[in-house]
Amino acid sequence: MSEITLKKEYAEIVKKNSPKSKSYVNCAKAFAIGGAICLVGQVILELYRAAGFDEDTAPPMTSLTLIFIGVTLTALGVYDKIARHAGAGTLVPITGFANAMSAPAIEFKNEGFIKGVGTRMFSIAGPVIVYGTLAATAYGAVLWTLHMFGITLF
Repeated sequence: MSEITLKKEYAEIVKKNSPKSKSYVNCAKAFAIGGAICLVGQVILELYRAAGFDEDTAPPMTSLTLIFIGVTLTALGVYDKIARHAGAGTLVPITGFANAMSAPAIEFKNEGFIKGVGTRMFSIAGPVIVYGTLAATAYGAVLWTLHMFGITLF
């Protein structure tokens, strides 16, 4: 048999035995649960506004509350169960970052505050900070270059 024939046969076997994709269902779940998380955030924001917080204070208080909820649900093991169904829907909101930061810290708390919590927490945050800074720098450089030529986007 030729190599091309073997590759075709292998591709057919893989296609036949691979589980069927549930991408439409998964996308719908991610959209619904991610939207629900954002809806909870909006409700919290409106509650802070109704409680008398001004426009400069209510949004950061909402972020802090969502971070607290995300870390609490992670510590209780609930966030992982939600993420199992929602997939990427739990990654995008601020609660997803809180989960990503706290999960390694909670998992390695037995190793102590320095070697366990402190070190493991930044195993996720480090790359986010590095690439976020690089992306912001690149974006700023592009805007600065455009501005030098008299082009303003904002």
